[in-house]
Amino acid sequence: MRIDLHAHSTASDGTDPPAGVVSAAAAAGLDVVALTDHDTTGGWTAAAAALPPGTALVRGAEFSCVVAGPAGTADIPVHLLGYLFDPEHPAIVAEQTRLRAERHERLRLMTKRMAEAGFPVDAGAVLALLPEGASAGRPHLARALVAAGVVASVDEAFATLLYTGSPYYVKKVDTPAATAVGMVRAAGGVAVFAHPLARRRGRVVDDHAIAELAAAGLAGLEVDHPDHAPDDRALLRGLAAELDLVTTGSSDYHGTNKSTPIGAETTDPAQYEALLARAAAGVEVLAG
Repeated sequence: MRIDLHAHSTASDGTDPPAGVVSAAAAAGLDVVALTDHDTTGGWTAAAAALPPGTALVRGAEFSCVVAGPAGTADIPVHLLGYLFDPEHPAIVAEQTRLRAERHERLRLMTKRMAEAGFPVDAGAVLALLPEGASAGRPHLARALVAAGVVASVDEAFATLLYTGSPYYVKKVDTPAATAVGMVRAAGGVAVFAHPLARRRGRVVDDHAIAELAAAGLAGLEVDHPDHAPDDRALLRGLAAELDLVTTGSSDYHGTNKSTPIGAETTDPAQYEALLARAAAGVEVLAG
């Protein structure tokens, strides 16, 4: 089996519609794909309706979170992948609604700052490009900058203008990671720490922080990810074994927003089955 447990659609910051994600998964020879848009389950229905024969869909989401930094330092932004949870659970609905509002306002303010600095972007126009109900993200502004000829690619936009700490960057108020783990578990799902050692993205957490999340109910670590160096993959495998955590592999597919193709990294089938076993009884993986 070939299993990719991290992919994004136009319901957040990917460029393929949900139906396109499952179609791309099938074309890439995947047996299982997870749809994990940022802070939304809005693409689940369309993805399920379009499932090709022989392809299974794991329904999930990527939660925007923070972990407290060492004493005297700022919180560290992290992402948590939630799988197989009840999308109607009150805590999930409330927090995802709040996070989407945070994302929308951040995108508006960042675009406004750039417009005031002379860049040819308009907040109203950028927000109007989002599909109805989509979870806003910096890649939407990055694509507007590409379209305006300011940069040549989404990667260049992030590297030069939209990175954390940029004069145009605006923080959002994210969920404490332990709280998000608890919400996902209460909703019957399982939580996996997304790309925990993606150092090129900024600060990363230490082993102690991961151990604390494991004690709070974290089910796994995303080990095989395009942003993880070989030494860090080995470190995470050792930590997962020590803490009895499942290990996953994923492409973190975003369509044309990133160069990594779907299925570039995959999850071991035995680890996938172990992850499913940690979800609530009766949770359904949809089959095409």
